[in-house]
Amino acid sequence: MDASNISRLLTRVGIGDRAAFRDLYGATSAKLFGICLRVLKDRTDAEDVLQDVYIKIWNNASSYQVSGYSPMTWLITIARNQAIDRLRSRRTAASDLSDAENLADRKPTPEQSAIRMGEADRLRRCLDQLAPDRAKAVKAVYLEGYSYQEMADQLNQPINTVRTWLRRSLISLKECLSS
Repeated sequence: MDASNISRLLTRVGIGDRAAFRDLYGATSAKLFGICLRVLKDRTDAEDVLQDVYIKIWNNASSYQVSGYSPMTWLITIARNQAIDRLRSRRTAASDLSDAENLADRKPTPEQSAIRMGEADRLRRCLDQLAPDRAKAVKAVYLEGYSYQEMADQLNQPINTVRTWLRRSLISLKECLSS
């Protein structure tokens, strides 16, 4: 979705249009989730922050001004700032822990590290079983935060084709990882 469409959606969201909000979420959530995930490096936190981001967008869309800046820049700034705020609150919470809790070794045990490495190797092997363009799409969308549209543009494919590839690839990955 191009900047003018996102700008129009933001204007409609600013006047309380729920359908526009749903469309805005569909067009931008993958990208904003990727930003949150990159900052926080924790999927659960990123999902929570993404909800906060869209609440903030809903509440502040009327203050968005078309000023030459991309509307995605405005949305990305909100997502990034929310994620950074979450990081700061984590640090504050961590500093509030008692000295005894802070002394505890939080590193994974050698056994936990071995298990994680084994799981990562299994995932890599399963990704290698996918066609190269399918594996690239899965990594870009689910690990790097690309939107479906960005991936479709990059692969020069219709968006519905890319969505089908991703859905089938995830099914294949699930089967491979569960075997």
